[in-house]
Amino acid sequence: MKVTINAVHFKADSKLEEFITNKIEKLCGKLDDAIGAEVNLKLDNTDTPENKIADVRIMLKGNDLYSSKQCKTFEEAVDKAVDALKNQVEKHKNRFDK
Repeated sequence: MKVTINAVHFKADSKLEEFITNKIEKLCGKLDDAIGAEVNLKLDNTDTPENKIADVRIMLKGNDLYSSKQCKTFEEAVDKAVDALKNQVEKHKNRFDK
């Protein structure tokens, strides 16, 4: 499965990309029908410290799973987005296991 990471208007370092890839691959390991994943990292133009946005989309056969979170760090935003996606993965699996 391919994980695509897009950093908007900045260059993400290799440690951040590795962190994201590990998180996404671990989550997608629970899915049989995962095609790929796309992560978009953005900086919000506000004065608040919580200006890092992570949009995570997991592409499946049929419907996609999506989550977007805004936090102080990209790692925290990705963590929260993956946690939200875990709930969606469970609902997705339960729907097709019946």
